[in-house]
Amino acid sequence: MSKLSKPPLLKPFKLALIQLGNISANKNDNIKHAREMIMKAASAKPDLIVLPECFNSPYGHVHFPVYAERIGFTPGEPYDIDKSESESVKMLSSAAKECKTWLIGGSIPERDASSDNVFNTCTVYNPQGELIAYHRKVHLFDIDIPGKIKFKESETLTGGTTLNFFDTEFARIGLGICYDIRFPELAIISARQGCQVLIYPGAFNMTTGPLHWELLQRGRAVDNQIFFSMCSPARDTTAGYHAWGHSMVVDPMGKVLCEAEEGEQIMFTEIDPVVFNEARGGIPVTKQRRFDVYPDVSVGK
Repeated sequence: MSKLSKPPLLKPFKLALIQLGNISANKNDNIKHAREMIMKAASAKPDLIVLPECFNSPYGHVHFPVYAERIGFTPGEPYDIDKSESESVKMLSSAAKECKTWLIGGSIPERDASSDNVFNTCTVYNPQGELIAYHRKVHLFDIDIPGKIKFKESETLTGGTTLNFFDTEFARIGLGICYDIRFPELAIISARQGCQVLIYPGAFNMTTGPLHWELLQRGRAVDNQIFFSMCSPARDTTAGYHAWGHSMVVDPMGKVLCEAEEGEQIMFTEIDPVVFNEARGGIPVTKQRRFDVYPDVSVGK
């Protein structure tokens, strides 16, 4: 914690969530459509645009290795977009640069160049189109609810090993992907590292979505007194995996600021620092923690 730079002051900004639809078996079509929707969102001049989890491929453990791309990004080192092997990264970079906006590129299956392991990876771009941060999904979606849904990402994916955030001129933003939200430690550590906003591309399903999608986001937002958002793909009942949709933004008091339905949609939300400051000032839990009674899970991270 002591080695971290001071986070930027939270300032008002406009957030755009793209609940992307028409994700097919054709990767090139998916990438093209994602770019079209980024351009459409950019017309409203948001400060940050977000895509959903697995925007360039169908969602499923059998698909991840087939659609995986080599990115080769090393945090803290310059990344040459022109030499990138990833068509998705090239598109996201050019879109961010053209729109002159920050862009969280949802996630794509990534194949590591050295280990050949496949990860579920989120990439982030600044308004100059530079790849400046990424997050590999830490917690893999391995569940078995009898009679409803069974899914094992670990059959083809490897979990990431780092927690990640990035700084903009308006906020420090923490990253996660989908199932990461069920593990509060990740959000706690991000918030204690100075993140005022957490954004997790995600794709809950028709079983867990109605039960926990809103509940988990509101819980993480209130516990940590931060803005929390998840961006989902649109629901496609002809696909093998049926996403819940309902992309959402929640404020530090647990109020749902906006919520999509199930179809393709672009949502815009104004992030207001007043709510953040009032929440922390009126209910000062950030100053009342008892680390003499219980450990600080963020220590050493």
